[in-house]
Amino acid sequence: MAVVTGTAASVTAWILLTLIGLVTNLAWYGRFDTALTSLAGATPGPWMVAIPVIGALIVGAMARYGSEKIRGHGIPEAMEAILIGGSRMSPKVAVLKPLSSAVAIGTGGPFGAEGPIIVTGGAVGSLFAQFFHLSAAERKTLLVAGAAAGMTAIFGTPVAAVLLAVEVLLFEWRPRSLVPVTVGAVTAACWRPALFGAGPLFPFADNPALPWWGLPACALLGVACGLISGALTRALYALEDGFGRLPIHWMWWPALGAVVVGLGGLAEPRALGVGYDVIHDLLSGHMLASAVVLILGVKAVIWLAALSSGTSGGVLAPLLILGGAVGWLIGLLLPGAHGFWALLGMAAMLGGTLPAPLTGVVFAVEVTGDVAALAPLLAATMAAYAVTVLLLKRSILTEKIARRGQHVTREYGIDPYDLARVEAVMTRTVETLDADLPLAEALAAIETGLHHAYPVVDGAGRPVGLVSRKDALRWTLEVREGETEAGTLGERVSDADLAVVHPGDVVSHALDVMLSAGQGRLPVTDPQTGSLVGLLTRKDLLQVRATVVRAEAERRAFYRKGRGERRARMEA
Repeated sequence: MAVVTGTAASVTAWILLTLIGLVTNLAWYGRFDTALTSLAGATPGPWMVAIPVIGALIVGAMARYGSEKIRGHGIPEAMEAILIGGSRMSPKVAVLKPLSSAVAIGTGGPFGAEGPIIVTGGAVGSLFAQFFHLSAAERKTLLVAGAAAGMTAIFGTPVAAVLLAVEVLLFEWRPRSLVPVTVGAVTAACWRPALFGAGPLFPFADNPALPWWGLPACALLGVACGLISGALTRALYALEDGFGRLPIHWMWWPALGAVVVGLGGLAEPRALGVGYDVIHDLLSGHMLASAVVLILGVKAVIWLAALSSGTSGGVLAPLLILGGAVGWLIGLLLPGAHGFWALLGMAAMLGGTLPAPLTGVVFAVEVTGDVAALAPLLAATMAAYAVTVLLLKRSILTEKIARRGQHVTREYGIDPYDLARVEAVMTRTVETLDADLPLAEALAAIETGLHHAYPVVDGAGRPVGLVSRKDALRWTLEVREGETEAGTLGERVSDADLAVVHPGDVVSHALDVMLSAGQGRLPVTDPQTGSLVGLLTRKDLLQVRATVVRAEAERRAFYRKGRGERRARMEA
């Protein structure tokens, strides 16, 4: 199924790029051509503003009368579908997202195609999954496989696509999802030479012999990119809040943002569109400092204005251009080619903003083929990631979801319930009731006892039931009203529905048993004899979590404390 999803997502990626090229050539050059074309040759004039506005009006109408899910860069929408939508995406999104993105980008929107193809590929995988009897987790796997395949098809970065899936979309690291997602990405890598050509998208290999302070300098560049990333994220959502206060329908917001885009195009036409030619020039170093400064300023302004207005576009390519420009300019003060520092800036800006540091590192390597830059890339990207994590409570992706009332954590950890055993947390001293006990005596013992429930055991110490105060109250009323005879306690309980666990079971399994059985307490039995050896309660389960909290909170200096004690004894 992942192979089918990867193939479909690859074809969808080809359709999306073809549509972007077609709209670009029709809108700006009046010719029927599907090749991606730079807007550097576009003639400045009134149409420079009018074309983006017309495109934005079309996108606004498609969002209002088609599907609101096509607004924005798409990755938060894919995350939301995974988290709260059962990984079900509608056919409208699969059709309207690439169409709206092609219109928005083709008419000058300062976006790349990767965001739209991630959500479109995800929609393709989700729709395919919905034809079969699959669980939400299985639908999620195919959704993410389609997203990873779409990204791989466009950029030729299968490993980075899988890492992006892990760091942003999957919310887990398990073979059940990692293997199919990888299959989808590898399938797209197989199709890519036939659809887009072979080789890295931006070939580059010019690594200087860095001095001893070279890697710290890479980290400082990452810090600069992290600071700019944090500022861009805050500015984006401040502008989005500003659009939200406008007294007009959100359908018209993209047109207002497009006015800024058009005015920016008058200042620097190369800031419009996908900008892959700009990325290539930044890496090759064939640019003047004044041109880089102009592109950096114009691209940042029009990208923030367009994306905050709710039009359809992506974030990866703009982040690559902005990070590349920052790195290029900082590289003026550092040894080596400007393109090398531009490459570090691209990875740092991408990894820090999403935030997905490993994706940023591997993406830069795969998209350029420059394996030798791994260590500098890691230093720069991880520094940017550290800065954005400290500066921002949420990322550019999760902030939008948080504003819709959903909390998203980007930190993975081992489930403590998968590590602990039942024998480590169970209550070993258990008060039990004999199955042969007359019911009247049993009821009296329960009434005067301190516990909410008691295991009922037979003559061999094997649990045959679990009786609670609620059960005792019901039986007392039945006996008083003459509805039933008293008898013994064993006649009142049955071992047919009694769920038990063993001391060697992991606590997560016991928790699953407790939930499925609807029991707040589980008898713990010896697996050989079946005799009762303990009782597992909900309070015991909380102790597992308490252990984790203590491990995080308690700080002790063992050797230091020893030196302090010796010093105190000497002083005494």
